[in-house]
Amino acid sequence: MSSLSIATWNVNSIKARLGNLLEWLREARPDIALLQELKCVDEAFPQEPIAELGYNCAVFGQKSYNGVAILSRHPLEDVRRGLPGEEEDEQARYIEATTAGLRVASIYLPNGNPVGSEKFAYKIRWLERLRARAARLLEADDPVALGGDYNVIPEERDCYDPAAWADDALFRPESRRGFRALLYLGYYDAFRALHPGEKNAYTYWDYQGGAFQLDRGIRIDHILLSPPAVDRLAEAVIDRKPRGRPKASDHTPLVVTLEAPVAAIP
Repeated sequence: MSSLSIATWNVNSIKARLGNLLEWLREARPDIALLQELKCVDEAFPQEPIAELGYNCAVFGQKSYNGVAILSRHPLEDVRRGLPGEEEDEQARYIEATTAGLRVASIYLPNGNPVGSEKFAYKIRWLERLRARAARLLEADDPVALGGDYNVIPEERDCYDPAAWADDALFRPESRRGFRALLYLGYYDAFRALHPGEKNAYTYWDYQGGAFQLDRGIRIDHILLSPPAVDRLAEAVIDRKPRGRPKASDHTPLVVTLEAPVAAIP
């Protein structure tokens, strides 16, 4: 294995976007794909056409809402569904597995709007629970990749118009603080690690007002890498092409490439 590519993509209904997803998997051929917002139960997930492209699937679905999955060209082991820390939480927003020598998770963090509501309180609690799980994953000193739709705009440069988003849950100081807490553990924002000064690097554009055509976007889809994983980081690319296609998701894929570990190089 000379390199390993990991993608994250909020598909915004796998039933509605299956054609787009299959087309992109054939073109991009990521080794691992982390999907969010499936909007289907496990039994309705299109395992067969995805398996025909060479992927193993681990799914944590939910009717009409949420839903996350991990696709991998390698075996998936020790699959865990759900984020620890709140037993009564039944929302399908987190799935974790070991594949290709990595511990990976597909994450669909709560949106949190409107601010001041229970939805926002749930988002902040969810971030705290994610931090606790992320810290636990670092204890093994194995490479970890936490990818998904974080519903957090980390900095002003990650937004076309910061003033317009100032009171939105995605840009509130509490949300950004929760995201930074993950970085303070020792994780690295893969895209920013390689593109520290790049602007207009967005992963989401609203369907309204010609946002994509005008490039009025935000960067809310992230892959966070542990130190052993970021040591292998070779590339991080936002693939804008799927967002411009008919019946597109409002998100577009982020793809990172890791070099082979030194021990694997003959």
